[in-house]
Amino acid sequence: MVKRGAGSGLFVLAVRTGAAIPCPESGQAVDSSAGDRSLGLNIAVLVKQVPSSEARIKVAADGRSIDPTDVEYVINPYDEYAIEAALQVKEKFGGEVVAIALGPQRVEEALRTCLALGADRAVSLRDSSFGDPALLERSSLARARVLAAAVRKLGSEVVFAGKVSIDEDNSATGVQVAELLGWPHVSVATRLEWVDAAHAKVSREIEGASEELEVALPALLTANKGLNEPRYPSLKGIMAAKKKPMDTWDAAALELDQAAVGAGAGRISIRSLEPPPARTAGQIWTGDAREMVTKVVAALKNDRKLI
Repeated sequence: MVKRGAGSGLFVLAVRTGAAIPCPESGQAVDSSAGDRSLGLNIAVLVKQVPSSEARIKVAADGRSIDPTDVEYVINPYDEYAIEAALQVKEKFGGEVVAIALGPQRVEEALRTCLALGADRAVSLRDSSFGDPALLERSSLARARVLAAAVRKLGSEVVFAGKVSIDEDNSATGVQVAELLGWPHVSVATRLEWVDAAHAKVSREIEGASEELEVALPALLTANKGLNEPRYPSLKGIMAAKKKPMDTWDAAALELDQAAVGAGAGRISIRSLEPPPARTAGQIWTGDAREMVTKVVAALKNDRKLI
């Protein structure tokens, strides 16, 4: 059901109730109704490690990946909002926050940061069948299958992820995980209000309006900038993170079929990578206003072919 306020720019959508939803991967029914949450919520946050936006990216010798030499890797900025949202839910209702990351061994640095921020434990998903750099050769669907299997194994009730990763910028993995689980999902969330431990109201900005949705758990939410103000790790948190558990799960632990996550599972392959063309040198013109306008129009018409 969708409600639109006349001239108000507000849309309200009631999203899936407590009906049993068949999981596309297993075919088993997934009950989206609220269960016994007296002990708090099982919360998961999906984290990706990406090159820093300040890194100087170079194409590797194979022409299909980036050269990791001297590249600083950081937590995807949008995932920071997801981490904060997960921690706030735990502070409100209790429970456990588990940070999950897929990739090579270096992703454990990102997971340790999550633990320092307040996550209770972490899971590193690493296997030769879905490791780096082969990860770049497969579509987000193959990655989503791995992440969905981890969420299923954890028995999570709510999952947070960033709306997009700044390296690939396709905004697909989070919602694909939800679809594979048979869960409702809300993307690009900018405001989150909990009705109770089983229902939340989520707002997001759409073109020319604001949209408000109500969702029942289990559910997956992807976070946009403005959802919250991510915290920084404290010294106490950094020290505590060293003692918190971090598991490593491979394809066997996740009971994944190699055909579903192996090299041939991706529907997208990277044929080549190229840096953007170098910028041409700028031009400086002098003269009065009439002369300047004439020169600008001529450049746009003859050089840039824009008019």
